[in-house]
Amino acid sequence: MSAGTERDTEATGEGRALVLRTSPATPAAAVLLLHGGRESGTEPPPLVNLPALRMRPFAAAVARATRGREVLVAEVRYRHRGWNGARCDAARDAEEALARLRGLAGDVPVVLVGHSMGGRAALRAAGAPLVHGVVALAPWCPPDEPVDHLAGRRLYLLHDEQDRVTSAAGSWEFVRRSRLAGADATAIPMPTGGHAMLRGAGAWHRRTAALVTSLVTRD
Repeated sequence: MSAGTERDTEATGEGRALVLRTSPATPAAAVLLLHGGRESGTEPPPLVNLPALRMRPFAAAVARATRGREVLVAEVRYRHRGWNGARCDAARDAEEALARLRGLAGDVPVVLVGHSMGGRAALRAAGAPLVHGVVALAPWCPPDEPVDHLAGRRLYLLHDEQDRVTSAAGSWEFVRRSRLAGADATAIPMPTGGHAMLRGAGAWHRRTAALVTSLVTRD
């Protein structure tokens, strides 16, 4: 499949976990994007899902930046709209999507890119053996979020400190704690954007694509 071609794995009988944005014949790496959601909500995401649509420009930017590097780019599909407390539904869906990616691409390095609830899911799923790094965009990082599984992972947390939905201070504290756990974690304050990353959106897209490229080309 050529770069930029969309394929829904449900439509092809390969499960409900992914929508593929690029799918090279022999992937050298993979990128999985995880969109935002809600704290609670057991219903499925709506057909027109704004958090998922917000990730499309990030997928396109990553695909452009990694063109010629044989990188598979995919987006997660959630079964439920919310995190839902101890159920951690988005994290479970991220783990399923990683298993699906492994089936499609083999044992290649994977980078997770997540926004808001998707950032939390990405950070929670980052202990999987094939995950080399995470780019978390305005992530939801509660004070008790686990970090011990992140040793050896490279993490970038981007946040506008004017965000009124998720806390930049929570992200910076997560960076501090994950460093103590052995992660190579970096806090990146963004000058504008708020939670939806709309103002100055191009800077968010470019910065994310550059970070992902650095991770998939890392030795």
